[in-house]
Amino acid sequence: MEKYLSQLNEAQLEPTIQKDGPMIIIAGAGSGKTRVLTYRIAYLMSKGVDAFNILALTFTNKAAKEMKGRIAQIVGDGEAKNLWMGTFHSVFAKILRFEGHHLGFPSNFTIYDTQDSQKLLGSIIKEMGLEKDIYKTKQVYSRISSYKNSLITVKAYFKNPELMEADAMARRPKMGEIYAEYVDRCFKAGAMDFDDLLLRTNELLTRFPAVLAQYQNKFRYILVDEYQDTNHSQYLIVRALADRFQNICVVGDDAQSIYAFRGANINNILNFQKDYDDVKMFRLEQNYRSTKNIVGAANSVIEHNKTKLEKIVWTANDEGEKVKVHRSLTDGDEGRYVASAIWEEKMTNQLPNSDFAILYRTNSQSRAMEDALRKRDIPYRIYGGTSFYQRKEIKDVTAYLRLILNSADEEALKRVINYPARGIGQTTIDRLVVAANVTGKTIFGLLKDIDTIDININGGTKNKLRDFVTLIESYQVMNQTANAFDLAEHVTKTSGLIREFNKDGTPEGVMRLENVEELLNGIKDFVEGQLEIADSKDDLAEFLEDIALATDLDGDKGDPNHVALMTIHSSKGLEFNQVFIVGLEEDLFPSAMSMNTRDELEEERRLFYVALTRAEKKAYLTYALSRYRWGKLVDSEPSRFIEEIEEEFLDIITPIEERRINPMLSADIFGDVEPNKIRFKKPTQPKFQKKVAKKKEPVNFEISAPKKLKKASEISSPKGANLFGGELTVGNRVKHLKFGRGEVLKMEGKGGDIKAEIDFEFGGKKKLLLRFAKLELIG
Repeated sequence: MEKYLSQLNEAQLEPTIQKDGPMIIIAGAGSGKTRVLTYRIAYLMSKGVDAFNILALTFTNKAAKEMKGRIAQIVGDGEAKNLWMGTFHSVFAKILRFEGHHLGFPSNFTIYDTQDSQKLLGSIIKEMGLEKDIYKTKQVYSRISSYKNSLITVKAYFKNPELMEADAMARRPKMGEIYAEYVDRCFKAGAMDFDDLLLRTNELLTRFPAVLAQYQNKFRYILVDEYQDTNHSQYLIVRALADRFQNICVVGDDAQSIYAFRGANINNILNFQKDYDDVKMFRLEQNYRSTKNIVGAANSVIEHNKTKLEKIVWTANDEGEKVKVHRSLTDGDEGRYVASAIWEEKMTNQLPNSDFAILYRTNSQSRAMEDALRKRDIPYRIYGGTSFYQRKEIKDVTAYLRLILNSADEEALKRVINYPARGIGQTTIDRLVVAANVTGKTIFGLLKDIDTIDININGGTKNKLRDFVTLIESYQVMNQTANAFDLAEHVTKTSGLIREFNKDGTPEGVMRLENVEELLNGIKDFVEGQLEIADSKDDLAEFLEDIALATDLDGDKGDPNHVALMTIHSSKGLEFNQVFIVGLEEDLFPSAMSMNTRDELEEERRLFYVALTRAEKKAYLTYALSRYRWGKLVDSEPSRFIEEIEEEFLDIITPIEERRINPMLSADIFGDVEPNKIRFKKPTQPKFQKKVAKKKEPVNFEISAPKKLKKASEISSPKGANLFGGELTVGNRVKHLKFGRGEVLKMEGKGGDIKAEIDFEFGGKKKLLLRFAKLELIG
């Protein structure tokens, strides 16, 4: 036996040395599938299969590069370079370079990216005289992309009355004509877009049997990674190429099929055995990544899916800690909990930042996490997306806010003067910049004196510039009295930003709107938090100063030691020592937009399975009882996915219910009540919450008064203010949810205006109003 094969267990060895025939490897999370694929290719080569006759298809260039590197270590660089290995698009582009002339394309055809395609479509829509608010470029592009991935050519489109009727009902009856013109213009330009690389390969193999026979003969052994993520177009190409020799090996995990929104079809893997005769099935069920508790928790959730291939994932790893479930009152509290837990783990176990990952369902959730990590000085990096405060739509809103605060901010002005569009062109902006440089004035100063300045701008444009000045000055007047949230909400509505984001109905447009909502949530949270700080004005300047730290931190690209923040979709294929899965609430995860059918819900459950199986040692599940939506606190309920985890794998680290029920009536009108007892409402408990009752510590719904300050009227002196845990005096040690531990340096004021100056470990020196401060006396 080859030396490298000794590194495989029995379950991995069997598919590695199975040389011929169709085969499927069902590979559970963390089961070593990449190693099996790599060693299988090396084994085929050791048995005399020429590298030129092997085709290996992956979903990322990174995966292809890693596999080729490992194979090179076994068989040598020279032979490894002869392999046809890469992503579907890169391999098919290579074939089309050689064979595209059959379809009338030059070998050096251009590949259009999304921006190129959308620009061309925009020109076509304009030339055809169509209403751009109906024929939105991005929506048209998305529609054409879905046609191509479903193998609906222009000819097929015009033969499909249902499609044409659907577009007519959507007030886009010219969709087919746009599609035809787009395809024609791409062809004339010698260009293919990203979707063409699949569509044109299918066309090539279907229309030219000699070309198909040539590549069937060439690719005698075909291996496909992540087969559960293939779409219909990819499936047909693979099926055609493998049809002659049928030496096809597909590897995947139906439990990790999470890309239906991109056209992935889980039935490709579920029905593989029906496509070929005498298919051999292998299962890789031993998880080498995670602890027994994490594997058990993940298994118990995915068991609820009805559409699946049977397998039993297990691990020989340690039992490990149970999966922790934490509930917070708000999303802001959730962020602070996650940051605190990471900080404590780092300090206690001396772990690097790179051991931690925070995973969320939507990009907008990163805001609360970023804010909390910054407060703790924990470096982080956003993967698969842009840092929250660096996203275009967030920078658009904050540019307005910056301009209100400082009208001399030239970059902010140039960003918003014609966004949303006001008919102020780039030529006008260029002339204003030149004039400002010549006169030494700011651009905004020039705009205010536009009638007295000698500048070549026509009367209509001057009117638009005057309107812009009036708009900004009205915001500046409001800023003198309004808090940061009220002003920001007013700006997003009256500037036209919300209307602009609403016009774009694509998933990207919806995400931009969600991000603006999340920014407003963050400002609301900031304003609420500033209430307890004595010298706070809860105004715009304080907020912009606060978020300025976020943009500074994002500039650090040198040190790889960062906490990873990413959507769950972006985390596929990765692993981390400790994983925090946040926002586990109904309508957020599972998403409200993915619960219309059983198939959609099962995909959400697979997404949760992927998230949980990223964790090696510890997994945390967190949710909030309320979450800000457009500045308003909306109640949430825990995700069903938490309830689906068997209780033996969970450690619920928060009490059943914390929220105080504030009665509208005074209790004493009904009779005597115990003075030091407060009754909490017993909630209707989900199954996972009921599990707490089985723990050794009893759950008591009638408990002593919660930690809180006495009323302001009960506090008589700054020298000895009463506080939960005792009397507060200078020198005391206290604990604050946001700022951590601190020492009381000074106290001043009387009655309800008592202030304490406290030096906190995270917040530095703060003056807090004791009637609002959330403090606990600890020494």
